[in-house]
Amino acid sequence: MLGTNVRPLVLILAAWVLVTLAGCKHLGPRTVAVDRFDYSTAIAESWKQQTLLNIVKLRYMDLPVFMDVASVVSGYSMQTGVSVNGTVSSDKAVQGNFASVGGQAIYTDRPTITYVPTTGDKFLRGLITPLDPKNVFFLLQSGYAADFILGLSVESLNGVRNRSTAGGTVREADPEFVRALNLLREVQAAGAFGMRVEEDKVKGSTGVVFFRRDDITPDIAEKGSEIRRLLKMSPDLQKFVLIYSPTRGAENELAVNSRSMLQIMQAFASRVDVPESHLKDHSAWPSPGNASTAEGREQTVRIFSGKQKPASAFAAVRYRDYWFWVDNGDLAAKRALTVVVFFFTLADTGSPEKLPLITIPAQ
Repeated sequence: MLGTNVRPLVLILAAWVLVTLAGCKHLGPRTVAVDRFDYSTAIAESWKQQTLLNIVKLRYMDLPVFMDVASVVSGYSMQTGVSVNGTVSSDKAVQGNFASVGGQAIYTDRPTITYVPTTGDKFLRGLITPLDPKNVFFLLQSGYAADFILGLSVESLNGVRNRSTAGGTVREADPEFVRALNLLREVQAAGAFGMRVEEDKVKGSTGVVFFRRDDITPDIAEKGSEIRRLLKMSPDLQKFVLIYSPTRGAENELAVNSRSMLQIMQAFASRVDVPESHLKDHSAWPSPGNASTAEGREQTVRIFSGKQKPASAFAAVRYRDYWFWVDNGDLAAKRALTVVVFFFTLADTGSPEKLPLITIPAQ
């Protein structure tokens, strides 16, 4: 039998073991709240950095490469153990009674992340195929400013040309284009300009842009008329079918010469602040000339560069021993970089159909 002075200690140890086992909870549910946000934040940050890096690389005539995160599988295991032992001696023994408690815990975090390079015919077509005009105008319908989205994503409207950086040279925008975009933003803010999709059994879904006549002020109605005049649209019609074309369409059509993802990135690349040493050794194409003051808002978009990593940046990447970044206080550049990521989704440059097989070992 146990001595009277040992029984209380054993009872205490037994109670401690029971409490410990009762307090054990499932590990998985507690990781969801942490992992979900941590992984989504990390993927979003990597998307921004990857997009910015490829924009900078285009300025250096380098090959843009994209890598998708195909899957994230997080595996956890927790092993715990408790040991209780003791020695009870006789009354005549030299040593006294002895009791000990031991415990161990082994925690394993084993994430499996699969990366897939976006290559092949689907990626190439998504990169060089112009965006669907309907998708471009959907962004306007969702609340993005007309002058910003159209200034970034189209080469021309009804043949009226936007600023272009094709072939490393800059062609300034037609004054009519700049004026029309500024007016479109005002008309859009007044709710007098919109877009809807109409279904046709033969043609399928068609994007339609319309100008409202009712419930608008005379000055907004006048601006709508000026937009149609600047963009060579019929002054008598209020509804226009969206088509893709580099030249003017029919009387009831708005011809949109939308840019491809490659063109959009090249236009953004023209705003990169290239180090002087890289211009001297001709490793990057020269900085384009100053844009006209009429471009106003777009001119504020800029990607900075420097030897030191910026203390606070919206996105920053290192390339050829220099840091390139979008300043955290530059709202126009931040918005532009975010929209470029949106355009990648619209362009369907996404993941290839065949994903690698993942084998997750049982814990």
